[in-house]
Amino acid sequence: MSPTAPPRIQAEPREAFRVFRPIGTRWSDNDVYGHVNNVVYYSWFDTAVNAYLIEQGALDIHGGETIGLVIETQCNYFAPLAFPQAVEAALRVARVGGSSVRYEVGLFAAGEPLTAARGHFIHVYVDRRSRRPVPLPARLRDVLESLT
Repeated sequence: MSPTAPPRIQAEPREAFRVFRPIGTRWSDNDVYGHVNNVVYYSWFDTAVNAYLIEQGALDIHGGETIGLVIETQCNYFAPLAFPQAVEAALRVARVGGSSVRYEVGLFAAGEPLTAARGHFIHVYVDRRSRRPVPLPARLRDVLESLT
C-alpha cells in the first residue's frame, strides 16, 4: 500500500479573502536573485494584520492591556514579487478561539487574480505585563468575526 501524498497547496483567488490593503515594496526588499526576499513576506503579514486591527480600534499597541504574540507562522510561495511592484495584502480569519486567532494572509501583485504567496500566523493574546493568555477583548472579537 503506497502512502497518499498530502494535497498540494495552491494559490487562491481574491474572492477567498475579506479585506485588502496596499503594501509598498522598497528597494531593499529585493535580494540578490532580483525578487523580494522570503523574510519580507512575514513582515508584510504582521503589518497587514496589526495595521488593520489598529485602524479598527481593536488593538492599542502602546497602552492596551492585551497584546498578541505570534506562536506559529507559515508561508507558501507561488509567484515572485519584486520592487517596484505594488502589492496587496488580503486578510481573513480562519479560527477564533478563547485567547488565540489564526490569521490567513494572501499577497497579490496589484491587480492579479491569484495569490503570489499565502500563509498564516497564529496570535495568542496575552496580558501585556504577565504575558499570560487572556480572553479576547470584546472589540477585538467583533473585528475578528467580521473577517471570518
